[in-house]
Amino acid sequence: MNQNVRIVSVVEATTINAVAKVVLDFYRTAREVARETDDLPTVEGSVITFDRGAGDADPGNEFVRATREAGIEIDVISERRRFDLSVVPALKRIVEERQPDIVITNSVKSHFLLWRSRLWQKYPWVAFHHGYTATDRKMRVYNRLDRWSLPKADRVITVCQAFARELASSTGLPPERFFVQHNAIRLQPEPVATDVRSLRERLHLDEKERIILSIGRLSKEKAQADLISSFNLLCESNPEIKARLVIVGDGPELERLRSAAQASKHGERIIFTGQVSDVQPFYSIADVFVLPSHSEGSPNVLLEAMAANAPVVATAVGGVPEIVQNNESALLVPASDPAALAAAITRVLSDDDLARRLTIRAAELVVKNHSPEQYARSLLRCYANTIAARKSE
Repeated sequence: MNQNVRIVSVVEATTINAVAKVVLDFYRTAREVARETDDLPTVEGSVITFDRGAGDADPGNEFVRATREAGIEIDVISERRRFDLSVVPALKRIVEERQPDIVITNSVKSHFLLWRSRLWQKYPWVAFHHGYTATDRKMRVYNRLDRWSLPKADRVITVCQAFARELASSTGLPPERFFVQHNAIRLQPEPVATDVRSLRERLHLDEKERIILSIGRLSKEKAQADLISSFNLLCESNPEIKARLVIVGDGPELERLRSAAQASKHGERIIFTGQVSDVQPFYSIADVFVLPSHSEGSPNVLLEAMAANAPVVATAVGGVPEIVQNNESALLVPASDPAALAAAITRVLSDDDLARRLTIRAAELVVKNHSPEQYARSLLRCYANTIAARKSE
């Protein structure tokens, strides 16, 4: 096979956020697979992104730097604000110069701009829906733009069945226009013992303390406030468990969460680390990883915890129950229920056999269902079918 397929990905990112990781790792894996086999096309990929700084010369744009370091061509369009329609001519010019076989968009903004550009009339278009972060009224309004944009896409890829059902309801798109693809994860080597020991010392953790870990953006839908409430319940009802709660991440809810922790009776046992570039050592110190979200798609942190052999307690929201099964590879509880969350965490901390069984099964699922090669192959088949369908029209 090994014919070429030219892909242009439109990505809104200035840092290596979850979407940026997914896009860059897809291109990396597609190149690796093409070198090792001849049953998939060779991907010629490029990226278009937007920048409100100094454009190409902006030294603070981590995403642009990482894309170039990965050997992927990237075009940077200067913009004045989030939905700056003056970028549409530049978008049209760059896509016309690249002459792609297919265009991929990755956010509400890129969907909207491609729709306004009318490039979908000429090029096959696949829109990725990674989920909404509706933390304020402005973002909720922006998210509604998908009702105009997505019906023009040839295919909409969602990261879970739950999102596909939600979008079908809000956009009126038929089920056959959706393609569900859960995220993948590249397995990481275990951190060296000295790094793990250094982390424990830096956080002033006693070797006998049981570590409850949460990693993620500090925003309302991630529900770290519920986790703080459940931690207090755990400490009150199980004084024999010497536990610490470690919350890794940054975001708009940081100060509220700090205040909630300080106001609680056990605030001194709650640690906020801020944003961390390498989270692998944190998984190594965790006795249980907790995902308390009110909304999720195909969360990377869940896959990371599973791959790192950290027992998982999570809320049964979005795509989470599509990835793990309750009492088999994780303990799942209802969202917005701190008492149920506390009970599940207590079960894991009190039952070593349960914790071991959950981690073994979770690690097996990651290898079986979430490898980068499986992910790249699945997407390339979807793209090839989309291109072929447009040609047959």
